[in-house]
Amino acid sequence: MLTADQLQISARSKSLPGADYLPLEGQGLSAALRWIPCHEAEQGNGQAELRIQNCGAEPWEGVLRIQLTLPAKEPRFFLPGFLYGRNRGEAPLNIPRKFPRLRREEPDFPASSWWMVRSDQLSHPAAFLYEDGMVYGLAAQPFLEHRDGALVQTLSPKGPFRFGGFCCSLEEDQASVGYTLGYENAPWLFIQSTRIEERKPLGEDNCICLAPGEQAVVRLELISFPAENETGFYTALERVYGRYHQSPRTVGGPETAIRNLSQAVYQYAWLPEERCYSGFVREDGAGGFTYNKIHSLTWTNGLTVAVPLLMAADTGGDEQMRAQALTFIEDSVAHCMNLASGLPFETRWQGNWSEKGWWYDGMHTGGHSGYLIGQAVYYLLKAYEYEKNARGCAHEDWLDFARRVLERVQRERNSEGEYPFALSAENGAGLEYDSMGGAWCLAAWADYCRLTGRRDVLPQLEESEGHYYRKYVARAECYGGPLDTDKAVDNEAVLAYIRAVCQLHRITGESVYLAHMRDALSYEFSFKFCYNVPVQTPPLSEVGWSSCGGSITSTANPHIHPMSSTILGELQYYVDQTGDDYVKSRLEDTLLWGCQTYNTRDGEYGYGKTGWMSERFCYGQGLLVERYPDGSPASTWFALMPWAACSVLEGLVDVSEGGQAARCAAASDPI
Repeated sequence: MLTADQLQISARSKSLPGADYLPLEGQGLSAALRWIPCHEAEQGNGQAELRIQNCGAEPWEGVLRIQLTLPAKEPRFFLPGFLYGRNRGEAPLNIPRKFPRLRREEPDFPASSWWMVRSDQLSHPAAFLYEDGMVYGLAAQPFLEHRDGALVQTLSPKGPFRFGGFCCSLEEDQASVGYTLGYENAPWLFIQSTRIEERKPLGEDNCICLAPGEQAVVRLELISFPAENETGFYTALERVYGRYHQSPRTVGGPETAIRNLSQAVYQYAWLPEERCYSGFVREDGAGGFTYNKIHSLTWTNGLTVAVPLLMAADTGGDEQMRAQALTFIEDSVAHCMNLASGLPFETRWQGNWSEKGWWYDGMHTGGHSGYLIGQAVYYLLKAYEYEKNARGCAHEDWLDFARRVLERVQRERNSEGEYPFALSAENGAGLEYDSMGGAWCLAAWADYCRLTGRRDVLPQLEESEGHYYRKYVARAECYGGPLDTDKAVDNEAVLAYIRAVCQLHRITGESVYLAHMRDALSYEFSFKFCYNVPVQTPPLSEVGWSSCGGSITSTANPHIHPMSSTILGELQYYVDQTGDDYVKSRLEDTLLWGCQTYNTRDGEYGYGKTGWMSERFCYGQGLLVERYPDGSPASTWFALMPWAACSVLEGLVDVSEGGQAARCAAASDPI
C-alpha cells in the first residue's frame, strides 16, 4: 500500500544557479499534504493534495519536484511516448542515432540514471514503474495557471500558462517517478537524434513563480496495484485515459477526407515517366512543384501509397486513379525480384532495382529488410483481395509472387520463431534478428493462409506469434520497426503484430489472439495522445490542430506521424468482436484525428493544395527543424508526403462501407 510519506518534495531555485533540488526548508517554502483514499473498488491507493506556500517576503522562482519513491531492485519505467522499460539502456550506446536511455551503472551519454521532461513530451500525463509484480505510478494535470490567487493545475489552459513536467530516477536500491511544477529537459533535450541540447539554467520559460504568500495547489493521483507482468501498465494507462481524455476537433467527415487525400496524391505525386509516386512534393514558389522521389517498394512510398489509392479509386469510381495505382503494383511485381536471394528488392534508382534504399547507410547489416519484405507482401495481398472481391479480378501472378517470397523467408526464422531484421541480398540468408519489424512477415503469412486456406504452416506461425508476444508486447517494449532509429523503442513495429493476430483470430477463432490483440492495441495506445496539447509553434498552433488520436512515432523521433491510422480496420474488427468501449473510443479518436490533420482547403497549413499532408506533426519541442522563410521554426513539413496521406486514407477506406464490404466478402471462405 502506498502512503503519504513515500512522497518526497524538493525544489530548485532560480536564485541558486549552482544548486540542484533541495528540501523546501531553507528556501522560504512550506508544504501541507492531505491524503484522500480511493474507494476500495478502484485500483489505486488514493490522491494526495499538496499546498506549497511561499512564506518569504520575496517572489520565489524555480521548479518544484514531487517524487513517489520506492525500494526497487530491477524496476522498469513507463513514461508513455517517451520511455519504456529502460528505453533499451541495456543495449550498446555507441550507435549513430542517439535517443534517451536509462542506466544505473555509471551511465554515459546518451544514457542517464534519471530523466526530467516537459509534460507535453508524454502522450498521457502520468509516469509509472513496474517492480516485482506491482505497478506504481502517479498522474496529474499537465499544465499550470494562476487562478483565484493560487497556482493551480489544468488540462485546458484558458489564459497564460506554464508547463509542468514528469521525471523518473533509478538509484542503487530505490526508484522514483515524479511530477514537476515548472519543468526541465534534463540531463538533455533530444530535438532529434542528431541535435541534442544540454541541460539549461532555469529561466523564465520553465520556472514557476510564487508571489509572497501565494500557494501552489497540487493534486496527484497515486496508483498501485498487483500485475502479473508489465501489461499492468496498459491497465493503468486505460484508467488515466478515462480521467484525462479530450476528443479531437471535428472537421469534415471520412467521405470528404477520402476524396481530398486520394485526389491530392493522384493529381500531384505521380511521376508517369518513372511509373512511381514521389516521396515529397513541394511548391517551388513559381506555380510549379519540386520532387524528392524516394522510390521505395513500400514503407515510405510505393505499395503503402498505391494500395490505399487502389481501394479509394474503387470506392469513388475513379478509373484513372485505379489505373495509376495498378501501374505501380504490376510494374513492381514484374521487375523487383532479386533472383539471387529469392526476395524482392526494396527500392529503385535510375531504373535499377536495389536493396540500397535511402535508409541503407543507417543500418548495421546491409541487405534486404524483413520489415519491408513482409510489409510489401502484406500490401500486395491486400490489393489482391480487394481486386478479387470488389472487381472480380484475380491477379494470380500477385498471389504466386507472395507465395514464393513467403516460402523463402520462412526458411530464415530463428530458433525462437523470429523473422530476420536483415537478410543477405546474395543468397537470402538471415543476417540479423532482435527486432519486431520482422512481424510483417508473420502478418503477411497469416493473411496468405486466410486468403488461400493453406494450413500446413499454421503451427509455425503460432510459434512466431507467441515469441513476438512474450518478448515484445508483454514487456511493453517493441522495437526494430523503422529502419532509421537504431532499434529504438517505437510505435511502428507493433502495427504489424496487430495485423497478424487479427488475421490469426479470423482463421482460428481462438480467444487468445483477441487477448493478445488487446495488449498490442494498448501498447499502441500508449503512444497515442489522450488529450490536446496547447501547441506553441505555427502552423499547428494557428489552425486549431488536435493532438488527441495521433501517435508518437518512437522514442527516437519525438513527433506524430500517421502510421497508426492504418489500423482503423483492425480496431473496428476488435470492437465488432468484443464491444470494448475503451478500444471504441480510441478508434473514434484516431478517425477524427485523421480527418483534421491535412489541408481541408488550399494553404490551410501554410502551404500546399487541398488534401496535401506531411508526415510530421510537432506537438512540442521535438523535430522543430523545418523553417519559415524568416528562419522561425515550423511545426510541420511544408510538403505533400503521399505515404502519410495514404496512411490516413487506408484506415478510412477500411472502415468505410465499401471497404468493409470488400474486406468481409472473404471473411469465411478462402479465395
